[in-house]
Amino acid sequence: MSTLILRTASNYLLPVLLVFSIFILLRGHYLPGGGFVGGLIAAIAFVLHAFANGLDDTKNLLRFHPGFLMPVGLALAFFSGMSPIFVDQAFMTGLWFPEPFPVIGNVGSALFFDIGVYLVVIGVTLTIIFTISESA
Repeated sequence: MSTLILRTASNYLLPVLLVFSIFILLRGHYLPGGGFVGGLIAAIAFVLHAFANGLDDTKNLLRFHPGFLMPVGLALAFFSGMSPIFVDQAFMTGLWFPEPFPVIGNVGSALFFDIGVYLVVIGVTLTIIFTISESA
């Protein structure tokens, strides 16, 4: 069921939901949120777009298969966990830049781990939903 109202609303909601998912991703260091919840919100934005505009339009919008995000996210999360080993710290020890960045705040290895989780969740969720939608 794809009405004109749903198609129009989904075109406006997609960028709003993606920005909100990035906000939740960055907020996750100090308050509830993070990579998992932000990734789910981003995936929901693309699923809403697919329901309203069709799966092919959403795939054209992404320009690559969402399964590509899984190994990229896993590699980013793994290397963020490995980075403390290079400065004689234990695996998954949090490393932080000494000065906070404007807008983002304190940046450290935990942020890169969260970004990796964010990418994996988007990749897994969209791959599952798109596969189910294609076979239906």
